[in-house]
Amino acid sequence: MDNLLSIITFIPAVAAVILALFLRGSDAAAQRNAKWLALLATSATFVVSLFVLTGFDPQNTGFQFVEEGDWILGLKYKMGVDGISVLFVMLTTFLMPITIAACWSVETRVKEYMIAFLMLETLMLGVFCALDMVLFYLFFEAGLIPMFLIIGIWGGKERIYAAFKFFLYTFLGSVLMLVAMIAMYMDAGTTDIPTLLSHSFASDEMVVMGFHVVGGLQTLLWLAFFASFAVKMPMWPVHTWLPDAHVQAPTAGSVVLAAILLKMGGYGFLRFSLPMFPVASDLLAPLVFWMSAIAIVYTSLVALAQSDMKKLIAYSSVAHMGYVTMGIFTANQQGIDGAIFQMLSHGFISGALFLCVGVIYDRMHTREIDAYGGLVNRMPAYALVFMFFTMANVGLPGTSGFIGEFLTLMGIFQVNTWVAAVATTGVILSAAYALWLYRRVVMGELVKEALKSITDMTRREKAIFAPLIAMTLLLGIYPSLVTDIIGPSVSALVAEHQAALPPVAGDTQLAQN
Repeated sequence: MDNLLSIITFIPAVAAVILALFLRGSDAAAQRNAKWLALLATSATFVVSLFVLTGFDPQNTGFQFVEEGDWILGLKYKMGVDGISVLFVMLTTFLMPITIAACWSVETRVKEYMIAFLMLETLMLGVFCALDMVLFYLFFEAGLIPMFLIIGIWGGKERIYAAFKFFLYTFLGSVLMLVAMIAMYMDAGTTDIPTLLSHSFASDEMVVMGFHVVGGLQTLLWLAFFASFAVKMPMWPVHTWLPDAHVQAPTAGSVVLAAILLKMGGYGFLRFSLPMFPVASDLLAPLVFWMSAIAIVYTSLVALAQSDMKKLIAYSSVAHMGYVTMGIFTANQQGIDGAIFQMLSHGFISGALFLCVGVIYDRMHTREIDAYGGLVNRMPAYALVFMFFTMANVGLPGTSGFIGEFLTLMGIFQVNTWVAAVATTGVILSAAYALWLYRRVVMGELVKEALKSITDMTRREKAIFAPLIAMTLLLGIYPSLVTDIIGPSVSALVAEHQAALPPVAGDTQLAQN
């Protein structure tokens, strides 16, 4: 099928236009129609994306399903996927119908709410499919707008503050990336990503405003991209927007934010930083390692001090993203495999944890941990689901959470044992805050009067969790479903990265002998 990626990317946008132009009224019937159209569009997008997955050849390490054409003002429209990006496309299309199904209790401006999520899906898919740098930037930045509106209109009491903090943090970081992209175009004469991947940017030491920059142009470009992607992940210490955004966002907004939007930062490191600036990546890898290790330990300790469930899970996300950044910059097979696996796994697990919070928030309208306790007595099905994803978040063997963490720790151990030792403590700390949360909310006697009439999960809620449970178990038991697809592309990335590095003195001497 021609233009398959464009069809997948723009089905949600077409549905959003139909909603905007043709759906009238705000009565119950109109609200129900808006929800069903959004669910139908996102489900159709997932079904069509399966053709990409089944037609994808993992052994071909180049870009597949490539579409190319001229766009406005001489810009290029180019789409394609490789082994690194194809599974992020699948993650997005898989999670969006689940997210829409979780919106069924929304009653305020339902049409606009669905339009925001549909446009957000189109923009997220565009990021993972774009093969032109300008196109990537447009999708990357435009994704801020619907999420800004989702938090700012349908969020909690402090939603305006959280929405502006989210927007300003992520937008300001991306301004530097835009400057770097302009510099790359001036140097390489193209915005085509496959061409840029094979272009060698200068890595000789240069003087800028009196400062000697080791790694030259590559270092400057790497730092500019790092400013954007580190905020998007987010990495410590530019993570402070995330807990506020999560706490104020509606449940569905938190699911998309944690499960998909955060992955754009990691994807950016894999698509731009590591392959295009190999010398700078190697030079600055220790900085990333220690920032990641600090993030894992520090945010895990902060999570232990939280009284709001969403904020605790948000800090948990920052800690888990620390494993991702650490794994990416090991620049070895295990580390990068683990980083990609961790991002996919985190998408299922963190999304499910925010949905778990949403289930009881819909009933009690509070996220305070102290407001709960003993829910197992009234909600046994909920207690079982919450326990499953709590253990997956900790990294219990047999779940997808274990595979990602184990591979990233294997990768970092080959590069820096001290960072590996510090990062490993995060496994213990994650068990501490996750089990502490579960015990306070679910276990014990049911003593609070307000909870004595609380009802267990409905069939709709159980149906929402079923595919997430299935994927978390499936990838935990059979990880080669992911590693077989990403493996060849990661191997090619590692080989190209190593080949682009200048030989060390010992290697040069051996070669001469």
